[in-house]
Amino acid sequence: MRFGVVIFPGSNCDHDVIYVLNEVMEQDVVELWHKDADLKKSDAVILPGGFSYGDYLRAGAIARYSPIMEKIIEFAKRGGFVLGICNGFQILCEAGLLPGALLHNNHQKFVCKNIYIVPDNNATPLTSMLDKNKPLKIPIAHKEGRYYAPNDDLMTMRQNHQILFRYCDKNGEISEAVNPNGSVENIAGVCNAAKNVFGMMPHPERAADDELGITDGRIIFESLIRAVKDKRISTSN
Repeated sequence: MRFGVVIFPGSNCDHDVIYVLNEVMEQDVVELWHKDADLKKSDAVILPGGFSYGDYLRAGAIARYSPIMEKIIEFAKRGGFVLGICNGFQILCEAGLLPGALLHNNHQKFVCKNIYIVPDNNATPLTSMLDKNKPLKIPIAHKEGRYYAPNDDLMTMRQNHQILFRYCDKNGEISEAVNPNGSVENIAGVCNAAKNVFGMMPHPERAADDELGITDGRIIFESLIRAVKDKRISTSN
């Protein structure tokens, strides 16, 4: 399987993702420059974190118009798996591939620390392997990570199992006290209605190598890899 990792001007987590996919998860990886006109036969695409185009205007607002995004939108509409991490999440929201928006943190400060998230459900390819009762310890690093969506959209998302993760404490308890940015309903990640486009603010690539001391992010990549593998098998039969 081949994973394409998109690199925008200002991306700074691209090689972290490439390292984890290639060295830890033992997957084939190809770099996708923001001006590329094709996805180089990628089976799945990941938009990494960073500060694409310096976060001018809004985080992800300029990157959304990069040439590569046309191909990613086409790929997603055909059912291809796309994962946006942090800035990648912001870009996918700006592109209309995910519902809602990422706003400035409610405390108006950049936040960088380990937090806990808990899967909201097991109904998506990205969460199917996760234990809903087991919190995951994963770092965050963002200034515009406050997820927002209107109440009607949130109701639809809850009914469709489109909420992937919520911020919680180490025991899995969800409360405003452990909400690091003011996200509505403690939401840390969402997916589209078709459940093939995913976005999350925490950085699983920073919690996937033994040398980092935390590996809770690894199972998220394992889930994505299995989903891509299952899709290849189903389409080849």
